[in-house]
Amino acid sequence: MSDVSQFATLLLGVDGPIATVTLNRPEVLHALNAPMFDELERVFAALDADDSVRVVLLTGAGERAFAAGADIRGLTETDAESGRKVSDRGQAVMRQIELCRKPVIACVNGAALGGGCELAMACTLRIASDTAKMGLPEVKLGLIPGYGGTQRLVRLVGRGAALKMMLTGVLVGAEEALRLGLVQEVAPAAELMARARALATVIAGMAPLAVEGVLEAVEHGSSLENGLLAEAHIFGRLCGTADKQEGLTAFLEKRKAVWSGR
Repeated sequence: MSDVSQFATLLLGVDGPIATVTLNRPEVLHALNAPMFDELERVFAALDADDSVRVVLLTGAGERAFAAGADIRGLTETDAESGRKVSDRGQAVMRQIELCRKPVIACVNGAALGGGCELAMACTLRIASDTAKMGLPEVKLGLIPGYGGTQRLVRLVGRGAALKMMLTGVLVGAEEALRLGLVQEVAPAAELMARARALATVIAGMAPLAVEGVLEAVEHGSSLENGLLAEAHIFGRLCGTADKQEGLTAFLEKRKAVWSGR
C-alpha cells in the first residue's frame, strides 16, 4: 500500500488485519472538502483491494470532532448545476465506503454534523464516544443533506425520527443516538478506539468470505440508488436559490438567516 502512504488530509495506520483511517484537518474540525474526498476515494480503493486488511476503523484526529460537516465556504459559490455536482461527488465517495468489501466502523469522537454524520452513516457500524453530537442541520442553511443523508437516516432510525431530525436540524447526543439506532454502541471518550479495535478484532477473526457475503447480502436487500438520485437533484436545485445563499452567508457571518422563500 505504498501508493497511499502520503496524504494531506488523512492519516493511515495498519496494525495486522485492522486499518485505521483518520480524518486530519483539525483546523476546520475535519470539514469535508474536495481534496479529502479524493484521498478518501484513494485510500478506500487500496484498502478494499488489500486482502490482508479485514476491518477498517474511520475516525477524526483529536477529541473535538469526527467531521464537522461539509466545507461551507466551498458551497457559497455553487449554483444549481455545480451544486448537483457537489452532491454527486459526495454521494459517490460515501457509496464507495458503504460498498467496501471490508466492514468499516465509524468511531465518532465528538461532532459528526451534516456531511460528517452522512460519512458516519455510510459506514457499516458506528461506535460513539459519550461526548459525541450527531445531526443533519442542513435545513438551517437552506439546503438538504446531499451526501446520502436523507436516505440512510430513514433506514437507520425510521421515517418519523429521521424527519424530525432533518426538519428541525436538532443535534442528538450519544445516548439518544444509541436509543434511536443511529449508533450501535457508546463508549467513554478515552476508551472509544480501544472498544472499536476490540470489535474489529472479533470481526477480523471470522471467515473473510463469509463477512464479505453478509455485507453483500444485506446490500442487495436495501438498494439506495433511486433515493440518491432524487436527493442529488434536489440538493442541486436548492443550491440555485436565494435562501441557500442567505443561509450560508448568515452562518459564516454568525447571524440569524432571513428566509425569502426564493
